[in-house]
Amino acid sequence: MSSRTAVDSEGSWFDPERVSDLRRQLPITYVDVVPVRTDVDGAVAEVGLLLRASGAGQIVRAIVSGRVLIHETLREAIARHVEKDLGPMAMPRVPVSPVPFTVAEYFPTPGVSPFHDPRQHAISLAYVVPIDGETAPQEDALELSWFGVDELLGDSSPLHEMDGGRDLLVRRALAYMGAA
Repeated sequence: MSSRTAVDSEGSWFDPERVSDLRRQLPITYVDVVPVRTDVDGAVAEVGLLLRASGAGQIVRAIVSGRVLIHETLREAIARHVEKDLGPMAMPRVPVSPVPFTVAEYFPTPGVSPFHDPRQHAISLAYVVPIDGETAPQEDALELSWFGVDELLGDSSPLHEMDGGRDLLVRRALAYMGAA
Protein backbone atom coordinates (compact mmCIF):
# COMPACT_ATOMS: atom_id res chain seq x y z
CA MET A 1 0.00 0.00 0.00
CA SER A 2 1.37 3.37 -1.01
CA SER A 3 1.58 6.30 1.37
CA ARG A 4 1.18 8.81 -1.49
CA THR A 5 -1.70 11.28 -1.12
CA ALA A 6 -3.20 13.98 -3.30
CA VAL A 7 -1.22 16.64 -1.42
CA ASP A 8 2.18 15.10 -2.21
CA SER A 9 2.46 16.83 -5.57
CA GLU A 10 0.44 19.16 -7.77
CA GLY A 11 -2.28 17.31 -9.66
CA SER A 12 -1.65 13.87 -8.19
CA TRP A 13 -4.34 11.60 -6.83
CA PHE A 14 -4.54 8.47 -4.74
CA ASP A 15 -3.49 5.08 -6.06
CA PRO A 16 -6.36 3.34 -7.94
CA GLU A 17 -6.84 0.80 -5.12
CA ARG A 18 -7.18 3.58 -2.55
CA VAL A 19 -9.66 5.48 -4.74
CA SER A 20 -11.79 2.32 -4.98
CA ASP A 21 -11.73 1.97 -1.19
CA LEU A 22 -12.65 5.62 -0.68
CA ARG A 23 -15.49 5.41 -3.21
CA ARG A 24 -17.04 2.61 -1.15
CA GLN A 25 -16.71 4.54 2.12
CA LEU A 26 -17.65 8.18 1.48
CA PRO A 27 -19.16 10.57 -1.07
CA ILE A 28 -16.71 12.05 -3.56
CA THR A 29 -16.99 15.67 -4.75
CA TYR A 30 -17.26 16.22 -8.51
CA VAL A 31 -17.94 19.03 -10.94
CA ASP A 32 -20.26 18.48 -13.92
CA VAL A 33 -19.88 21.05 -16.69
CA VAL A 34 -22.38 21.68 -19.48
CA PRO A 35 -20.28 23.45 -22.13
CA VAL A 36 -22.24 25.96 -24.21
CA ARG A 37 -21.69 28.35 -27.07
CA THR A 38 -23.67 31.56 -26.81
CA ASP A 39 -24.89 34.05 -29.39
CA VAL A 40 -24.05 37.77 -29.33
CA ASP A 41 -26.85 38.38 -26.81
CA GLY A 42 -25.55 35.71 -24.42
CA ALA A 43 -28.33 33.19 -25.13
CA VAL A 44 -27.39 29.52 -25.44
CA ALA A 45 -26.98 28.64 -29.11
CA GLU A 46 -25.35 25.21 -28.79
CA VAL A 47 -24.44 22.61 -26.16
CA GLY A 48 -21.32 20.48 -26.46
CA LEU A 49 -21.67 16.76 -25.80
CA LEU A 50 -18.86 14.23 -25.76
CA LEU A 51 -19.09 10.70 -27.10
CA ARG A 52 -17.20 8.18 -24.97
CA ALA A 53 -17.22 4.60 -23.74
CA SER A 54 -19.04 4.12 -20.44
CA GLY A 55 -17.74 1.96 -17.63
CA ALA A 56 -20.17 -0.71 -18.84
CA GLY A 57 -18.58 -0.69 -22.30
CA GLN A 58 -21.40 1.20 -24.04
CA ILE A 59 -20.89 4.25 -26.24
CA VAL A 60 -22.73 7.17 -24.61
CA ARG A 61 -23.02 10.94 -24.82
CA ALA A 62 -21.47 12.74 -21.85
CA ILE A 63 -20.75 16.15 -20.41
CA VAL A 64 -17.46 17.36 -18.96
CA SER A 65 -17.09 15.85 -15.51
CA GLY A 66 -14.50 14.92 -12.92
CA ARG A 67 -13.34 14.90 -9.33
CA VAL A 68 -12.25 17.92 -7.36
CA LEU A 69 -8.73 17.42 -6.04
CA ILE A 70 -7.62 18.36 -2.56
CA HIS A 71 -6.36 21.97 -2.35
CA GLU A 72 -8.04 22.74 -5.69
CA THR A 73 -10.65 25.47 -5.96
CA LEU A 74 -13.90 24.71 -7.78
CA ARG A 75 -12.85 27.22 -10.44
CA GLU A 76 -9.56 25.37 -10.95
CA ALA A 77 -11.36 22.01 -11.12
CA ILE A 78 -13.79 23.33 -13.75
CA ALA A 79 -10.97 24.77 -15.87
CA ARG A 80 -8.88 21.58 -15.54
CA HIS A 81 -11.70 19.29 -16.60
CA VAL A 82 -12.73 21.53 -19.52
CA GLU A 83 -9.12 21.47 -20.77
CA LYS A 84 -8.88 17.70 -20.16
CA ASP A 85 -12.02 16.99 -22.22
CA LEU A 86 -12.25 19.86 -24.73
CA GLY A 87 -8.59 20.78 -25.24
CA PRO A 88 -6.19 23.52 -24.19
CA MET A 89 -7.64 26.08 -26.65
CA ALA A 90 -11.26 25.81 -25.42
CA MET A 91 -11.06 29.16 -23.59
CA PRO A 92 -13.84 28.57 -21.01
CA ARG A 93 -15.44 31.59 -19.36
CA VAL A 94 -15.34 30.33 -15.78
CA PRO A 95 -16.67 32.97 -13.35
CA VAL A 96 -14.36 34.22 -10.62
CA SER A 97 -16.81 32.88 -8.04
CA PRO A 98 -18.61 29.97 -9.72
CA VAL A 99 -22.09 29.17 -8.45
CA PRO A 100 -23.63 25.84 -9.54
CA PHE A 101 -27.01 25.88 -11.29
CA THR A 102 -27.85 22.63 -9.47
CA VAL A 103 -26.36 19.91 -7.28
CA ALA A 104 -26.60 16.30 -8.42
CA GLU A 105 -26.30 13.48 -5.93
CA TYR A 106 -25.25 10.26 -7.67
CA PHE A 107 -25.92 6.99 -5.85
CA PRO A 108 -24.56 3.52 -6.58
CA THR A 109 -28.06 2.10 -6.02
CA PRO A 110 -30.42 2.80 -8.95
CA GLY A 111 -33.66 4.62 -8.12
CA VAL A 112 -32.51 6.51 -5.03
CA SER A 113 -32.24 9.69 -7.12
CA PRO A 114 -32.46 10.45 -10.84
CA PHE A 115 -28.64 10.29 -10.89
CA HIS A 116 -26.80 6.97 -10.84
CA ASP A 117 -23.12 6.02 -10.73
CA PRO A 118 -22.54 2.32 -10.04
CA ARG A 119 -19.02 3.05 -8.72
CA GLN A 120 -19.85 5.40 -5.88
CA HIS A 121 -21.91 7.93 -4.00
CA ALA A 122 -20.88 11.27 -5.52
CA ILE A 123 -21.95 14.84 -4.94
CA SER A 124 -21.59 16.90 -8.09
CA LEU A 125 -21.82 20.66 -8.41
CA ALA A 126 -23.14 21.39 -11.93
CA TYR A 127 -22.14 24.45 -13.95
CA VAL A 128 -22.97 25.97 -17.33
CA VAL A 129 -19.72 27.23 -18.85
CA PRO A 130 -19.56 29.25 -22.07
CA ILE A 131 -16.75 28.13 -24.38
CA ASP A 132 -15.16 30.73 -26.66
CA GLY A 133 -12.23 28.89 -28.23
CA GLU A 134 -11.47 25.95 -30.47
CA THR A 135 -12.43 22.55 -29.11
CA ALA A 136 -11.51 18.97 -29.89
CA PRO A 137 -12.16 15.73 -28.00
CA GLN A 138 -9.29 14.78 -25.71
CA GLU A 139 -8.13 11.74 -23.73
CA ASP A 140 -10.89 9.09 -23.63
CA ALA A 141 -13.47 11.13 -25.58
CA LEU A 142 -14.17 9.73 -29.05
CA GLU A 143 -15.98 12.78 -30.38
CA LEU A 144 -17.24 16.22 -29.44
CA SER A 145 -20.41 17.49 -31.11
CA TRP A 146 -22.24 20.80 -30.73
CA PHE A 147 -26.04 20.56 -30.76
CA GLY A 148 -28.58 23.34 -31.12
CA VAL A 149 -31.17 23.79 -28.38
CA ASP A 150 -34.05 22.71 -30.65
CA GLU A 151 -32.16 19.56 -31.60
CA LEU A 152 -31.61 18.68 -27.92
CA LEU A 153 -35.27 19.17 -27.05
CA GLY A 154 -36.62 17.26 -30.08
CA ASP A 155 -37.91 13.69 -30.26
CA SER A 156 -34.68 12.20 -31.62
CA SER A 157 -32.51 14.12 -29.15
CA PRO A 158 -28.94 12.96 -28.48
CA LEU A 159 -29.84 13.35 -24.79
CA HIS A 160 -31.38 9.86 -25.08
CA GLU A 161 -27.81 8.58 -25.56
CA MET A 162 -26.75 9.76 -22.08
CA ASP A 163 -26.69 7.60 -18.96
CA GLY A 164 -26.82 8.07 -15.20
CA GLY A 165 -29.25 11.00 -15.34
CA ARG A 166 -26.85 13.35 -17.11
CA ASP A 167 -29.54 14.10 -19.69
CA LEU A 168 -31.53 15.64 -16.83
CA LEU A 169 -28.56 17.88 -16.00
CA VAL A 170 -28.47 19.18 -19.58
CA ARG A 171 -32.23 19.79 -19.51
CA ARG A 172 -31.89 21.63 -16.17
CA ALA A 173 -29.01 23.69 -17.63
CA LEU A 174 -31.14 24.70 -20.61
CA ALA A 175 -34.02 25.67 -18.32
CA TYR A 176 -31.60 27.59 -16.06
CA MET A 177 -30.28 29.51 -19.08
CA GLY A 178 -33.85 30.19 -20.29
CA ALA A 179 -33.35 28.08 -23.42
CA ALA A 180 -35.94 25.40 -22.68
